[in-house]
Amino acid sequence: MNDPAAARHRDVPLVEAVEAYDFASPSILFGPGRVIETGEAATRFGRKAWLVTGRRVDSPAARAVRASLVGVGMPCEWIAGTAVEPTVADVVRGLAKAAKLDSEGVVVIGVGGGGAIDLAKAIAAIVTNGLEGAILAGATDEAIEACLVDRLEGVGRGMPITRQPLPVVAVPTTAGTGSEATRNAVISCPVRRFKKSLRSPLIVPRAAVVDPRLTATCPPGVAAASGLDCIAQLVEAYVTRLHRPIPRAIVEAALPRAIASLPVVVRAAGDEHPTPEVEAARAAMSHAATCSGLALANAGLGLAHGVAAPLGIECGTPHGVACGMLLPLAIRINVRSRAGDFATLERLVEAVVPAIDRPSRSSDDASAAAAFLERIERLRDAVGIPKTLSSVGLARDRIEWLASNSGGASMRGNPVELSPEQLAAELARMHA
Repeated sequence: MNDPAAARHRDVPLVEAVEAYDFASPSILFGPGRVIETGEAATRFGRKAWLVTGRRVDSPAARAVRASLVGVGMPCEWIAGTAVEPTVADVVRGLAKAAKLDSEGVVVIGVGGGGAIDLAKAIAAIVTNGLEGAILAGATDEAIEACLVDRLEGVGRGMPITRQPLPVVAVPTTAGTGSEATRNAVISCPVRRFKKSLRSPLIVPRAAVVDPRLTATCPPGVAAASGLDCIAQLVEAYVTRLHRPIPRAIVEAALPRAIASLPVVVRAAGDEHPTPEVEAARAAMSHAATCSGLALANAGLGLAHGVAAPLGIECGTPHGVACGMLLPLAIRINVRSRAGDFATLERLVEAVVPAIDRPSRSSDDASAAAAFLERIERLRDAVGIPKTLSSVGLARDRIEWLASNSGGASMRGNPVELSPEQLAAELARMHA
């Protein structure tokens, strides 16, 4: 018996082929109160610890980490810290101290925001990939800086990370960057005006201790910026031209709860006596942040992150603020080729966070994608992230510079390829 439908589809495979891929991940210890397990986790990789922190050496999180190390009998020495995103000078100071110490059996523990964790990752990598040469040269700051800069993307001599870094245990205190799960460390140089990555699969931390309670001390602005950075990473990793199946599955599971939870977390920022709803929201954001790190590390990013780096150099705009501001622009541009993906994300989010002021518009892809863009714009406004480039101090006559310097690994993954001139025209529209 002839079956016209079967005849039409007999050449269509029932199962689509899955391309080959790699997936890098730390061992993840997730859950409220798990910071007390940091010492036990560190003993898997070494017998003594170097501590890298954020602004406060004696923050509650740092004290908890130290207590956990005491509990397992592991000696600990503070080696470096950074108040914001790490600079070349921050790394050099940490490496100069490391050059005077015995690194045998050391575990580097980064406790703080993404900047502190990136600083820990950079120090751990350069100790085994270049510092030995600097020591032979006398370990001057200039020699140490050359070891670092020569291994940053796009500057220096492009030397790769070839030797296993010191093991890193990451303990994030913000819910945003996902640095605890990524294979790069972002380092800036205000003097030479660059923000570049030290990148290698070897840089992924060995373990991430993700305790949502450590994020309770974040002020509202930090919670908002880091949360929108997380959401931007999830969205861009989903639609990147380098997308992979595991990152996409991770995004689909994490993004809806992140969008639902971020306003709750921002409103409750600094509250040390949270309701069960706030505790659940903090846990959802910490989980989403780690998921965003896994997703970007294994799939890449796009336009929002590509422009955020030079914007940070030009205007000092915090990374999360820049990404949250630029995400709607990235969606608007990339919907030209990824309407179906944005529609999928909207339908997943709408199942968790229904639109209360309008009927569902997810019946077709174009409408659903438009609804997703509107949702992200409303979220940006609700948590207080600026919407124009002029509001963060970018002069109109610097738009062309910004566009021409928005390259690198992030832009290579953007679904829609733009020339610097095309990007400048798009950026001009969001200036006023």
